[in-house]
Formats: sequence, C-alpha cells, structure tokens
Amino acid sequence: MSIGERLLGATSARSPELWVRHGAVDPDLDLGSLRSATITVVADDGVPLHAEIDEAVPMATRGRRAKHAAPPPVTLVFIHGYSLNLDCWHFQRAAFRGGVKAVYYDQRSHGRSGRSPDGHSTIAQLGQDLKRVLDDLTHDDPVVLIGHSMGGMTILSFAEQHPELFGTKVIGTVLMSTTAGGLDPGRILFPMLPAGLGSGIMKRVVGTLSRGHRAVDALRNRGHDLAMTVTDAYAFGTDVPDEQVEFVYDLLNQTPFDVIADFFPAFATLDTWHCCATLSTVPTAIICGTADKITAIGHSRKLHARIQGSDLLECEGAGHMVNIERFTSVNHELEALINRAIDQHEAR
Repeated sequence: MSIGERLLGATSARSPELWVRHGAVDPDLDLGSLRSATITVVADDGVPLHAEIDEAVPMATRGRRAKHAAPPPVTLVFIHGYSLNLDCWHFQRAAFRGGVKAVYYDQRSHGRSGRSPDGHSTIAQLGQDLKRVLDDLTHDDPVVLIGHSMGGMTILSFAEQHPELFGTKVIGTVLMSTTAGGLDPGRILFPMLPAGLGSGIMKRVVGTLSRGHRAVDALRNRGHDLAMTVTDAYAFGTDVPDEQVEFVYDLLNQTPFDVIADFFPAFATLDTWHCCATLSTVPTAIICGTADKITAIGHSRKLHARIQGSDLLECEGAGHMVNIERFTSVNHELEALINRAIDQHEAR
C-alpha cells in the first residue's frame, strides 16, 4: 500500500493539519505555461543549467487556516527524465505552487540548459550536477528529491557520490518510472526515433549520428502523425486528452537527436542497485504505471524490495508519463511522502 492510500484512509475519519497540501489543478491552464524567474546554475565543468524556483507563500497570507502558518521547512527538487525538460512537471507544479518551496531545473543538454561537452553526458555527471543545484539553490534547507525516469537515475547516482547527505540534507526521495539498472536501452530510445525507423537499425542510427543527426531531426519533424501515435503508445497506458499527447510529443521533439544519442550509451551500463541502502535511510516513495513500456513495473518492484521501508504506488494501466497520466494519484503520494519526511526530520 502506498503512503497516499494510507493517508487517504486516515483522513476519512479525521483531518489532521499537514505541513504541505497540494491544491487542485486548473484544467484550463496551458500545459507547460508555469514560469518563475530564470536562475543559472553553473555545473562543475562550466555547463549553464537553467533553473526556476517557486517560493512558498505562508498559509496565513493565502487565507487558509493551518497548524503551521510559516512555509514548510523543506525544499522540493524536481528532476526530469531523458529527452524532456522541467515543463514535464506541469501538474505537480500547478498543485504545489505557493504551498512549498520547489526547485525545477533542466538537466544538461535538455530544455534551456547548455550543451554538455563530449564525454560528460553520463549519469554520474548528472549526479554531480544535482549536487551543484542543491549547493547553489537550497542552501541549508532540508530537501526532498523527486526524480522521473532519468531523473530517478540522477538521484541514485547522487546517492552513490554523497551517501553522507541522506538523513541530513536529503530527508526524502521519490523515484518515479525509473530503475537502477538492467534496462534495455532500446525501450528508451524507440519513442524518440523518427517515424518509420524501426529498432532493427537503432544502433546504426546512433553510431552514425555524428554525420547524420540533422537528417534524423528532419525525419522526426516530418512524421508528426505517426510520431504522435508512437508517443501515445509509449508514454501513456490509457486514453488521455490529445493535448497531453501533443505536449509530451513536443517535449521529446524539442530535444535534438544528437543529445539523445549522447546519453544513450549511459543506460546500457547503469548499475546503482547498491545505492538502495542509502535511500533506505530516508522516507522513499516509488511510483510507476503497470503498463510502462520503457521502465517496466518490475524495475519499480525491485527498487521497492531493495529500499527498506519504502512505499510503492502502482498506477494500474498507466504508462511511463505517470506524472501526467495519473497526476491526481501522484500528487496525493507526493503530499504524503513530503509530510512523512518532514515529520521524521523534525522528530530527530
């Protein structure tokens, strides 16, 4: 049973005041339209990382009664996945905006961040980037790390590099649609291939990308209708509104194919299962759709088995973009995990 399910059961009988509550999401709000002032974080190798911070507004100024009038004593850090950008957190940003301080950033070579130099498009480097983001933007705040897909891999890499920060700086983690290893890289790459390009020539495309990535990008742009169908099939497990499919398609299509190829080799060698012990020291929630075709539900179940005390939310029938497809369930789970993490941290 997930944290959110337990919380919902408890609040049916009583309504305890919580440190953090998520709000309703305005259905008329354009996907990816939420913005805050741009902040640039410079990675240790000089790559500029685009970041934005949503500051918390004290509940008293929002006209709500609460046990805790001051902003919650935590900062959320959202880490997006492969070939996406920070806009993929639209439904979480809309729900938690103003209620808690939250940091969103584009991983290197993605979104509005700078391009990574050769040899630095690795999961280990992403873990180093996360450390720099925490140092520059969260200061002394305790943090809850929330990662989707490659973002979850970033958290595990960070845990490998800085286990001493878990239980002190990092007070909670959320791993969403992700894995610590054993992934078939083809599952990740297929939705980003141009229309009509099958998995049989996938490796050849990646291998010759230095000579032909502009042609590949042109094919992706030409095959819009088929690419939309592939995106729908691989990103989602059930019928979702057309605008959500278009939104995810646009996020994927905005990432140049040579960036996709730069990171592609990192997935074949990923192995951070030993870092699960570090995540066992803080409240951790694992979230995945049972119909995820990219990081199958078995990966999340394995993480759950290896991260002691973790909770697992399986969203029946949902696909890889569970944070969009089942945002209501995901937001409930995030709220519960954040409150649990704060309670345990405050009790220390």
